[in-house]
Amino acid sequence: MTNDPRILVIDDEPPIRKLLRVGLGSQGYQVVEAQNGRTALDLLSREDIALAILDLGLPDIKGHDLLAQIRGLKPDLPVIVLSSRDDEAGKVEALDLGADDYVTKPFGMNELLARMRTALRHQLAVGGERPVFRAGELSVDLVRRIVRVGEREVKLSPKEYDVLRLLVHHAGKVLTHAHLLREVWGNAADPQYLRVYVRQLRQKLEPEPERPRYILTETGVGYRMRAPD
Repeated sequence: MTNDPRILVIDDEPPIRKLLRVGLGSQGYQVVEAQNGRTALDLLSREDIALAILDLGLPDIKGHDLLAQIRGLKPDLPVIVLSSRDDEAGKVEALDLGADDYVTKPFGMNELLARMRTALRHQLAVGGERPVFRAGELSVDLVRRIVRVGEREVKLSPKEYDVLRLLVHHAGKVLTHAHLLREVWGNAADPQYLRVYVRQLRQKLEPEPERPRYILTETGVGYRMRAPD
């Protein structure tokens, strides 16, 4: 009996399923395949699945509707969405519905594997927030609320810290503009607030604010904190 993580690939294109079956299988994952949404839901109800890879363009159930059903069935299951390069609105909607991340077709296997590792680590950490986050020279003590770059302590305003803490708590995962605004300011917040505070955080934390290493922009979607070391 193998303990390799079981990955559910939900895609109606046989070449993509074959690519993922071979690529993920070579990295020690078991791949379970579904060519449509109904099969995917059936497998999720019966199988022990560690992570799902979901193509939004399915023949029977709209990808976003299926994602909502998956979230109802398996609230904590990591889901990575496959999307087309020009579908920014689709990516944002999927992330707001609870997808953990996305990769854009055509994608590189190394990029997908990195996204999977981050999503699986994040799922394991849910409910057990690490007390100190470290990435490069940046450290954030989430208990004592102390932020340092190297040996230098950085003073943040309460709102700057709220934005940073949310990004750190979901490090490696894309957070949409709407999610950040909702969590920090409430639904009625002006998106300009977020841009201002991210710019201020970069000025205080980044060696080169115009070429950030820690708080990364996902164009048209949101922001991603670099994954911890």
